[in-house]
Amino acid sequence: MSLPGKEIHRGYDEFGVIRVLDDGNKRYLSFGEVDEQSCLLKSEPHIPQHEYVRAMLLVLLFCEPKRCITLGLGAGSLTSCLHHHLPSLKQEVVELRAGVIHAAYKYFQLPRSKRLVLHHLDAQDFLQSVESKKADVIFSDIYGADGLDEQQLQPDFIHECYHRLKPGGWLVLNCWRDHQSEATLAMLGELFSDIRSCATQSGNWVIFAGNSVNTQSAKQLKAQARELSQQLGFSFSPQLSKLKNHVNT
Repeated sequence: MSLPGKEIHRGYDEFGVIRVLDDGNKRYLSFGEVDEQSCLLKSEPHIPQHEYVRAMLLVLLFCEPKRCITLGLGAGSLTSCLHHHLPSLKQEVVELRAGVIHAAYKYFQLPRSKRLVLHHLDAQDFLQSVESKKADVIFSDIYGADGLDEQQLQPDFIHECYHRLKPGGWLVLNCWRDHQSEATLAMLGELFSDIRSCATQSGNWVIFAGNSVNTQSAKQLKAQARELSQQLGFSFSPQLSKLKNHVNT
């Protein structure tokens, strides 16, 4: 099945093709002929269209970040949403492919701002070699044409992320349902004290790992989700209903 819209950009690098398509209302980023990596609604560019991005934003129920790190840019829908709705937030974003950075700026309205620092680097290289202030949230969403970059489920990677978080910080990992396992949860549990997950209809498995326990009740989270839904312009109810708590399980 081909992607919708007309191709308006095609670039190549050592990792493959980078395509941008436009159907009039939406723009799509693709790393192949059939995959849809990111989607932008042109009339409302700050509202994420993919369910997994909305699920990743559930972390805003657990903390009010002043600084975050995002590993993997894509078209920048997560980054743009955060930049638009959280004006005091400072972001560092890490992206391996220069062509993806170019496409995000040119075709997907990625903001240029002093509050947003973009590193053209491999995520692991960034974690190991670039010094920066500790973050309240680290988002890891590293994908290529063949799917998830397995480095983001390796113990060394998880350890590096853990040590870059402030007290009360959260690591958010976007994985596939294929990666659901007790082994993954056990590995995270060696470092993190609060672990939750959300499985989306689109096949993603989003993990939230906090270095301290969030004590809000289900009722409190639901009320907070209503407020956040109004702020961000979409409902969190579908994602919140699928949020599973793995603490003490």
